[in-house]
This record gives sequence, C-alpha cells and structure tokens, in this order.
Amino acid sequence: MPPPPLHVAIDGRLFGGKSGGIEQVVIGLVDALSHLTDGHERYTILAYPKSHDWLAPYVRGPCRMLLATAVRGRPSTQGQSVRALPGAPPRIPPFRREPTLSLRARRRANLSTSDGTLERLNVDVVHFVLQRAFFTEVPSIYHPHDLLHRHLPHLLTRRERAKRDVMLGSFCHQARVVSVTSSWVKRDLTAQFGTPPEKIAVVPLTGSLGAYQPPTDAELAATRAKFALPDAFAFYPAQTWPHKNHLALLDAIAHLRDHHNLRVPLICSGHQNHFYPTIQKRIADLNLTDQVHFPGFITPNELRALYQLCRCVVIPTLFEAASGPLNEAFMAGAPAACSNVTSLPEQAADAALVFDPRDPAAIATAIARLWTDPTLRRTLADKGRARVARWTWARAARHFRALYRQIGGRALTAEDRAMLGATPDI
Repeated sequence: MPPPPLHVAIDGRLFGGKSGGIEQVVIGLVDALSHLTDGHERYTILAYPKSHDWLAPYVRGPCRMLLATAVRGRPSTQGQSVRALPGAPPRIPPFRREPTLSLRARRRANLSTSDGTLERLNVDVVHFVLQRAFFTEVPSIYHPHDLLHRHLPHLLTRRERAKRDVMLGSFCHQARVVSVTSSWVKRDLTAQFGTPPEKIAVVPLTGSLGAYQPPTDAELAATRAKFALPDAFAFYPAQTWPHKNHLALLDAIAHLRDHHNLRVPLICSGHQNHFYPTIQKRIADLNLTDQVHFPGFITPNELRALYQLCRCVVIPTLFEAASGPLNEAFMAGAPAACSNVTSLPEQAADAALVFDPRDPAAIATAIARLWTDPTLRRTLADKGRARVARWTWARAARHFRALYRQIGGRALTAEDRAMLGATPDI
C-alpha cells in the first residue's frame, strides 16, 4: 500500500497590502507549488481569516487554504510552554547573541508555541516563509530573510533588536533546514549566529511577476491615467522603511535637477509606514512635490504595469538579503540600477548599474546614465532578462519540494538529489 501524500504546511499569514516584498515571496511560492502536480504531496496554506483574498487566487492544484483562526500561537510564558513540547529547543538556544542585549531583554521577546493544530492535522513538514514562526513538534524549514538588526542596529529600538535576535536564533535552532536566498546570507548567518553551514540551504528566489497576467493595453492606459503618470519616469517599489533609503534617492533626484538641469519624475510604490512622514518632509524641503509621487500599496496588475511603463528602476536600499524588485525589473525588461551592498552586486552582475547608496551624487550619476542613454537601457534590459531566467519560482518550488521530501523522510528522485546538491549561483 503506497504511503499517504507528504503533507506540507506553508505559513502565509500576512495582512495583505502591508508586507511589501514578503507578500510577493508568499505569492510566488504558493503559485509555483500550485503548479506542481507531478508529485505525491499536498500543501496546506495558512492564512488569516480576515486577510486572505490577496492570496486566494494563487491557491490551486495540490494546495488548499486553511483560515488559521486556531493556528495563532500563544505567548510562551518564561519558556514553560516551549519546554513542554517534546523535542522543542530550550527557551534561549545556543546561538551567538548580540552582546549588548541583556538576558531580561531577550526573555521579553515572547515567542509563540503551536496550539496543536498542525500536529492534529498530521502535517509532516511546516515551512515558515516569514521570519515570524512558532515552536512546534512538526519538523520545519525556517527562512530568516536577513539580519538587518545586526548590521544597522540604529534603525531599531533595543527591544526590537532583542526580539529579532531571539526569534531568528531560536527558530534557526529549531529548524531541520534553514533556507536563505543567497550565499551572502548563508555566510552572514553562520558568522552572526553560528548556524552550521551544512544546515543552510541556498534557494534563490525571484520576483513574483510570473504569477501575474501581463497587463493589457487597456490596463496600461488605466494605470497611467489613475496615477497621472508622465511619459517617462523612474520607479522604486519598496515599503517606506528607513533602510530602503528613500531619503537619499530624493536627494539624488534634487541633485539632478539643481546641478545637471535634468528633471526626472519619480514614482515610489509600497505600503507607507511610520517613516513616511519623514519622507514627506524631505519631499517638501527639496521642493519635489510636483516631481515625486508615492501612490502607496498598489495592485499586482498596477505593479506589473509600472515596471512596463517606467524608463528605469532605481533601488537605493541600504540592506537586502536579495532584491525582489531587481529581479522583477529584470523580468519586466526594465533597465535597473541598484546599491552595491550585501548580495546585490552578485545578484546584479553586469545586468544593472551599481552605486554607493550613501552617496546621492553617485545615485544621481547612475540615474542620469539610464535616463539619457537608450543604448545602455536596451543592453541592460537584455542582460537582465537573460540573468533572471536562471531563477524562477518553478525551480525554487522544486528545490523546496526536494527539501520537504528529505525532511519528511520520503524517497528522493534524481531531480531532487540534483537540486539538493547544486551549487548556488548567487
């Protein structure tokens, strides 16, 4: 009698419209898993009851959605409920903690423990795609997207740093496999937390544009009209976190106007969080109100349309595990320029211009080159399409499926073994 299907849970519990790039990662993964019909797996996608419409269109095939009223986790009080789980890690596991954080601060992180829903569903493997997770008896894959709090600590409060330190360290310790987006993050995770390299799987991710239908001419026209778009503009899609570095980008746009007599309209989409008023003040101070537009969070069709309509994409981020917008620009054929930080130079290779994100004049120079040189734009667009072709969600989903099978103790195919043994190219 054949074994039952391998049952994998994917934690996709996000509030739509507020989670930026992580939301795009969940959409890309779920859409790709929904197309994996050649295996013996079934996938349960955890979603919030009051925020699941954004994900529902991509849940098909072997996937089903569970509105997770029960799988909410409960705070672990002084670690007692964590210790009650057989096989769960200790409350403060052995990882390289930030030395300035006190034991009391780490204890206040209030990590959560499964309420038993996954265990009762006989889930074989749970994939925590988000940095937030919970303690569970179910074998897990955990994806710590980046260690921003270790590299730019001044951008977070002491309490926020403590929570991230304990959360990422604890769930990396719990996981059977820790998945990361690039070799740079793998090296960083080992250096910062002491996570064994053999426990870390590099699974390159890409943009989610492949999950969306290409915009029609009517949709392009509607997007242009809705946002009153100029004929040409630069585009930056990112939530307004301080490390996304909108302020330096605004300084660069003003520099082009004031020192090069070059007026470049700028569109910046993405959820507007607590830092947005600071950005608004800089726009006013630089007298850029008529040149810069922040439309907020936009629909998938509008996002794809903006990539297609823009003259160039500019990504001045100060820290990134890997840039979803850069891959999306490559997919859309939009010429791009990006920061020279973390994994981005490896990701960009020769398919995008790179610049120092702390130097507005350097950002301005890159924008000017893209803005004024159509031959350069065509060359970069062609190179970008070729570069991103090696990183697809279909390939990432098959890589994750190989990991699910390995963790779940199922037989591996030749393709699975090749995926698990492949050398990452980013």
